[in-house]
Amino acid sequence: MGELHDLSAAEQRDAIRRGELSSRELVEHYLERIAARNDELAAFITVTADEARAAAAAADERQAAGGPLGTLHGMPLAFKDLTDTAGVRTTYGSAAFEHHVPTRNAPMVRAMNDAGAVSVGKTNVPEFGLTGYTENLIAPPARLPADTRLSPAGSSGGSAVAVAAGLIPFGPGTDGGGSIRIPAAATGLIGLKPNRGRVPSGSAQEDLAGVAVAGPLARTAEDAGLLLDALVTGPPPRAVTAAPAGLSFREAARRAPARLRIGVSTASPFDGWCDTSLSTEARNSMDAAVRTLVAAGHTVDNVDIDYGTDYPDAFTAVWTSGVATLGLPDGGQERLTPLTQMFRRRAAAASGPDLTRAVGALRRFEARVIKQYSACDVILTPALTRLPPPIGWYWEGDADLDYRRQCEYSPYTSMLNVVGLPAITVPTWWAPSGLSMSAQLIGRPSDEATLLSLAGELARGITPAGRG
Repeated sequence: MGELHDLSAAEQRDAIRRGELSSRELVEHYLERIAARNDELAAFITVTADEARAAAAAADERQAAGGPLGTLHGMPLAFKDLTDTAGVRTTYGSAAFEHHVPTRNAPMVRAMNDAGAVSVGKTNVPEFGLTGYTENLIAPPARLPADTRLSPAGSSGGSAVAVAAGLIPFGPGTDGGGSIRIPAAATGLIGLKPNRGRVPSGSAQEDLAGVAVAGPLARTAEDAGLLLDALVTGPPPRAVTAAPAGLSFREAARRAPARLRIGVSTASPFDGWCDTSLSTEARNSMDAAVRTLVAAGHTVDNVDIDYGTDYPDAFTAVWTSGVATLGLPDGGQERLTPLTQMFRRRAAAASGPDLTRAVGALRRFEARVIKQYSACDVILTPALTRLPPPIGWYWEGDADLDYRRQCEYSPYTSMLNVVGLPAITVPTWWAPSGLSMSAQLIGRPSDEATLLSLAGELARGITPAGRG
């Protein structure tokens, strides 16, 4: 056996339950890795080493006494710094909240605590989770482990870096516009956005359109399924639905899927609003996915999807509406990033009728898109349009250029938050440099089980031809 972090999260969890590995040993292993690499990668804003050691000791004592064990008993993980964690500094990625310490846990934290997990800290995020990259004014920028000159995306960027670099086995993220799937694709991980309502997001940002949901970042489909099992069995408010027919999501990820009709589309609702052209690497990732799915026996055909033209403005208005009413401490406005300040000014200037029209446009978009997707079992799209950009790329111009570049990099993710369907990103192509590109699979309503099965099959079936 290699290093502990070379084992999958599922293997680590099973070794603890068999008594072959203690939570103390595992947590200490990851704390040592965090201490060795966090200065380089900036995956964490806050590390709670003492609290983690105490929780690991309590987990081992509970197991030794024969007490009941949660789904993630003794497993280390970390929460995004958007997620309220009682007694632990939670900055929301903003210098305006540099010293903020919540007194209550968010629902996701309660769910993970009930599952027996051990938190080792709070991971790096963009300010209020508003952007698809993890650079803020309170911490160094999170950096891609494969090339630290590059951005790991966001808003779950710190969590993705921590998982990809082996600083935690897996991690819960939140996704309101692609915030799990974008950094998962940038770092070569599995990233699953569950169906709307499956898991509460626990994010600090107000969610007018109900677009945000919590889900897993993991190295394997099985690990993602295991973490989703824990997320959906947490305390109220919890998921509206659990795994289908008594099948755990971990089990779903391990089984072969039925033969499926898979529709392939590179259309985006941002087409015409910004440059959504695909790089050679993005096309390589799609070609590799199609080859693998056809070889597995699925029916794979191109499909035409019409997204209309009113999505970009409507989504932007609704997505940023919550910052207008965000309560800031004294002097907080001046400590916000330029992009957040722009969003805040424009959201405050929008009228009630303007916002109502934007929400209505998104609801019509939802109905139109779900109807088109329903002709297939699964829709396959690119995850991103290009390889990760360098740190600082988004800050090179004004706030409008910043936002446009985000939409150009990831024009395939936010639409799934609006329609509410589950979606998963899977790495399918690797460049000689070690950088990867991913494809995105979109499922039928509440069918995360099929996506996990298909993601596992896709990951197992990628051939050397799909590797740069």
